Amino acid sequence: MSNRETHQMPVKRGHGHGHGFAAMGKGRKFKKGTIKRLLSYLGEYKIRLVVVALCILVSSAASVASSLFLQTLIDDYITPLLIEASPDFGGLLNIILSMAAVFLTGVLASLFYARTMAVVAQKTLKDIRDEMFEKMQQLPIKYFDTRTHGDIMSHYTNDADTLRQMISQSLPNLFASVISMIAVFASMLHLSVWLTVLVILFTLLLMLVIKTIAGKSGTYFMKQQSSIADVNGYIEEMINGQRVVKVFCYEEKAKERFKVKNENLRETTAMANTLANVLMPVTGGMGYVLYVFIAIIGGAMGIAGVYNLSVGGESVLTLGTIASFLTLSRNFVNPIAQVSQQLNSVIMAMAGASRIFELLDQKPEDDRGTVTLINVCEDEEGNLTECEKRTGHWAWKDGSNLIPMKGKINLKEVDFGYNEDEPVLHDITIYAEPGQKVALVGATGAGKTTITNLINRFYDIDDGKIQYDGININKIKKFDLRRSLGVVLQEVNLFTGTVMENIRYGRLDATDEECIEAAKLANADGFIRMLPNGYDTVLEGDGSGLSQGQRQLISIARAAVADPPVMILDEATSSIDTRTESIVQKGMDNLMKGRTVFVIAHRLSTIQNADVIMVMDKGRIIERGDHDRLIAEKGRYYQLYTGAFELE
Repeated sequence: MSNRETHQMPVKRGHGHGHGFAAMGKGRKFKKGTIKRLLSYLGEYKIRLVVVALCILVSSAASVASSLFLQTLIDDYITPLLIEASPDFGGLLNIILSMAAVFLTGVLASLFYARTMAVVAQKTLKDIRDEMFEKMQQLPIKYFDTRTHGDIMSHYTNDADTLRQMISQSLPNLFASVISMIAVFASMLHLSVWLTVLVILFTLLLMLVIKTIAGKSGTYFMKQQSSIADVNGYIEEMINGQRVVKVFCYEEKAKERFKVKNENLRETTAMANTLANVLMPVTGGMGYVLYVFIAIIGGAMGIAGVYNLSVGGESVLTLGTIASFLTLSRNFVNPIAQVSQQLNSVIMAMAGASRIFELLDQKPEDDRGTVTLINVCEDEEGNLTECEKRTGHWAWKDGSNLIPMKGKINLKEVDFGYNEDEPVLHDITIYAEPGQKVALVGATGAGKTTITNLINRFYDIDDGKIQYDGININKIKKFDLRRSLGVVLQEVNLFTGTVMENIRYGRLDATDEECIEAAKLANADGFIRMLPNGYDTVLEGDGSGLSQGQRQLISIARAAVADPPVMILDEATSSIDTRTESIVQKGMDNLMKGRTVFVIAHRLSTIQNADVIMVMDKGRIIERGDHDRLIAEKGRYYQLYTGAFELE
């Protein structure tokens, strides 16, 4: 797409937050069904998750058992030894070894479920990234025109990473904490109901404090995700536009704008993490307060000889019981803080997941076409039959009917606007006969590139008809339609890979010989063979080591290897020098022979031989005819050609 017409496109809304994050930032709501969809991905690993759950249960049981061991250790082994004249330490050693075995079992269970969840997390993320990329290939051009690349990339990086952290750490820790709290609570009731009531009252106060802190922290974590996407989008824009930044001395302004965005990220991140990090110290401090209360009250009860009520009945409150209960109280309070802290990670993950699912829920390109493009064989009488091999002859297959593909394209009274209230094209009528060269000229914003976008069905028209060999293009499958069109853009995109691979993008089943012939046709073979490894030279960074003219020649070769009946040349020579233009133009002239061609031209010298020239202004065709006729009419084209009126 020409960069000189992008103002007609839907305006990019910040960094794409209008769909996902704006709503979440204000209402703190996630996309409906987010949790259920996440669980559906984890459902593929049911057996592993069951094993993880068992390991967590074992780990929690080991933690509780170690606390209960203290009562037995103190009351049954240590205290009796203190009053024996010749103590036997064999029993004490055995109980200590038993405790060590329990601890070791808990540690091994924790290690196993942590490793298993890490594997599950990575496999789940792989599945999600695969699904996102597959979905992205199905989305219409409009989706990418209305979002920055940095924001789209953040789905694969930041948003995906929050899911990894949640699946591998937060969810297991949440489950472990809940199980541990249940087990510890049951154990506390087993030891002392009175002290358990004290813990419950204190826990209610603790929950109130945690709710206040965690609620504010969660809000800032969601804002943090939005700020990250904003910063990434801006950095991506600046990297792509470095030449513009330096040419116009925009460095200082760029730094100022980045500092503002980065400061916003710092503030939201600092607030989120400050509040999150405060949770553990606050909870820990209150846990110590509870520890002191239990020690004082429990000691007083023991000294006073108050009977201890437990699930098992009444008994004397022993030193071992108090020691075990003190440990259990700590084990009860700490998971509460861990749960609240993990909830922040879950909130971040839900925010990231909502953005990911917003991408996955985008409507794919609407394609209701039924007509396909096929290879055909032609006998001596001109009859066509479908064949598998490539013959150089094609036909449109509409049910059982075969319509020879000739390359005739007609636009009839076409109206179109990127936005409903902003029409771009008005009553456009163009008749391009097979083998004709149709040139489109006009000022920036006249609608030239928009017409080629409509022929490719990047966008669908609002009114009128576009026909290809007499077939409405909305009846042709988009894949087959675009396969029949070759496009050479002003902005060349080369991909990481060899020169040969970049040419083969035009037709993936093309042989090396066909790619070389295409390069010769495009007048690119000469400079390619002078590269370090010729056609096997690896290009990186969008072919940054090549000149603009060389990159364009490879682009022309890519279109040539496709061998389409219709070519679209969108100002392919406007950004190169005059000398190079003659080389590129020769390549394009070779490419245009025998094809229907649409040329968007800025330099009028390149279209003098066009069969018909369309002069456009503000979305309308104001003049049409060949070069000589338009010169004779002395209208707008004449003014453009003679310099009396210049293209902006």
